[in-house]
Amino acid sequence: MADSAPPSAPLLRTPLHAWHAAHGAKLVGFAGYEMPVHYSDGIIAEHKHARSQAVLFDVSHMGQVSLWGDEAVRALERLVPADLLELPPWAMRYTQFTNEGGGIIDDLMVTNGVGRLMLVVNASRKPDDLAHLDARLGHAVDIALLKGRALIALQGPQAAGVLARHAPRAARLSFMTAVPTRIGRVDVVISRSGYTGEDGFEISMPSEAAEEIWRRLAAEPEVKPAGLGARDSLRLEAGLCLYGHDIDEAVSPVEAGLAWSIGRRRRREAGFVGDARILAELRGTPARRRVGILPEGKAPAREGTEIQDEAGVPVGTVTSGGFSPSLGVPIAMGHVEVRTADIGTPVRLIVRGEPRLARIAQLPFVPHRYHKA
Repeated sequence: MADSAPPSAPLLRTPLHAWHAAHGAKLVGFAGYEMPVHYSDGIIAEHKHARSQAVLFDVSHMGQVSLWGDEAVRALERLVPADLLELPPWAMRYTQFTNEGGGIIDDLMVTNGVGRLMLVVNASRKPDDLAHLDARLGHAVDIALLKGRALIALQGPQAAGVLARHAPRAARLSFMTAVPTRIGRVDVVISRSGYTGEDGFEISMPSEAAEEIWRRLAAEPEVKPAGLGARDSLRLEAGLCLYGHDIDEAVSPVEAGLAWSIGRRRRREAGFVGDARILAELRGTPARRRVGILPEGKAPAREGTEIQDEAGVPVGTVTSGGFSPSLGVPIAMGHVEVRTADIGTPVRLIVRGEPRLARIAQLPFVPHRYHKA
């Protein structure tokens, strides 16, 4: 008789868990944490509120990592294709940890915190990222996972106006910059970026202050709390990747449509893990590309759906799919062979064994509205 499987580890909780539970959130397991998927208004209402006003997301499950030391910047550049040497103080870069084969270990944000680099990594990849950093850089820099920090995201066209009442200096930030400041009596670091396609901010703070700051922002008339469901539908409309779905260790930044994040100096000088494949794909053509897909009809094409060309030959797979509350139609992203990657190319999606017509579409589905100075 086989041994019974060991019990799964209990789900972790963010510092805002009690607030979520008290305010009617539906809580689900995600990346080892018990997280709100939506509140009483539901995913579609939260999604539309993010597009019209502002929402708050608890993203404290994500990893906040600090690197410091004289060689921290040069050392980290060996692991990512972004140009970090020329990153101004309190500016940010989106980049990826790449493996020897040019695949993506994780995607992350890097901020030049003046004297230290501040990284935000995906919750599901924290152990892998820390092991990767320690193995590659542990002898050259100091590395710390900041376990005593919480992170919340304020997203939407009214986000800057809301934040101006609490942290005026942060409300004047340009896109992809950050600033240390205060909300009330709490020292925080606020960045301006976002994972929704809307203007927005991320606020890092000590865990013990998370509920105080969340309550302050949630009390503003333009703001509603939102969960993982709306976060996913918003990022899909914005054409943004989700790790483990649209990108993973087999997918290169070029295949994923992230070549824009590879610095010109890095393309010229190389010197990062996996550079041979990535630079070869930049010079030539990768075997596949991430594309947008617009299915005909109302049936969404979910992750794993086979994509075929008009002749019925398999050419790829859907990596993210669902319903677009903003457009009122199903949308999807997937990886397809380059020969079928042109905008407007007709394809077939095999949904429940039946072929459904679709076409390759321009990304993003909904235009980005980031704040550009």
